[in-house]
Amino acid sequence: MIHSSNPKAQYLAHKDEIDSAIQGVLSKGQLILGENVYAFEKEFSEYIGSKYSIGVGNGTDALFLAMRAMEFGPGDEIITPSYTATATIASIVMTGATPVFTDVDPIHHTLDPSSISKAITPKTKGIIVVHLYGQPADMDGILDITRQNNLKLIEDCAQAPGATYNSRRVGSIGDAGCFSFYPTKNLGALGDGGAIVTSDSSLANQVKKLRQYGWDDSRVSQCAGYNSRLDELQAAVLRVKLKYLDTDNARRNALAKKYKKELNHLPIESAPQRPNCSHVYHLYVIKVKERDALVAHLKSCGIIVGIHYPVPVHLMPAYLTKQNSRLKNTEFISKRVLSLPIFPELTELNQFQVISNLKDFFQP
Repeated sequence: MIHSSNPKAQYLAHKDEIDSAIQGVLSKGQLILGENVYAFEKEFSEYIGSKYSIGVGNGTDALFLAMRAMEFGPGDEIITPSYTATATIASIVMTGATPVFTDVDPIHHTLDPSSISKAITPKTKGIIVVHLYGQPADMDGILDITRQNNLKLIEDCAQAPGATYNSRRVGSIGDAGCFSFYPTKNLGALGDGGAIVTSDSSLANQVKKLRQYGWDDSRVSQCAGYNSRLDELQAAVLRVKLKYLDTDNARRNALAKKYKKELNHLPIESAPQRPNCSHVYHLYVIKVKERDALVAHLKSCGIIVGIHYPVPVHLMPAYLTKQNSRLKNTEFISKRVLSLPIFPELTELNQFQVISNLKDFFQP
């Protein structure tokens, strides 16, 4: 069976180092906010190009805590794409703010600046931009809007660690960058984990308080906080994997290049790479008219593909009351996309099987 992603293969690729790192944590006995967390925070901020990194419990919490540190809450509106993982929207609702769903561009599937401009009201407090599939969004267009309207900008980088926009790594461009280290991500832990990066010292200090009950250094709550900490075991694993992130992303690019070359003549569309950007291919997403039939065909051949995303968030029952306007591009794309297997350990043989069975479907 060939799956869309394979966290176990990633573990096995670095098994000795990961096992040694875990044993090191267990032998020392400090399991929460210890030397591995602080070392990872330093290494990750240096990698991203931001001054600060704060490890938290997961990617949803990263978004939530960034917004709480910016004092987003009831009565505020946050502009965001509907075409994203539900976590992006859930984090907004957790703050008490209202998500305002906007459309994506039909080519790259990322947040469309022209859609943002139409959605701004006096209640708009900020924008969450999603670097989808591993591809940076149109940051110049979005930054122009945030500057003109004095809005905060949060980057949801869950799918794009290592990607660059005009030679800057995503996460270092807006007011804060938020990352998920869920096991299937390009930089994945062996459980949940997340981080917030920023170059704003006051924002970083506030997030550090919020992640642990609002405590100061004397464990006195200076504000009402939460419990969302990256643990030592996950930090130790992430320190190992961070060393290989660029190599793994390069392998993902090689696999994507092979897909493009071999599938170019088929009735398949794939989002092109944005100019002056690097893509890290968390997902390799194609658009096809006969999606359901193709998914069934590939499954019968032992190939499990993903669909990111079959139902846009603004059409989910939990969020229907938030906004009812139609998002033309989002709704069209969601009916046609599927994600082919792509991860650094995918073998040439397995990729050949995927490609061969795709060709068989379109050219029986």
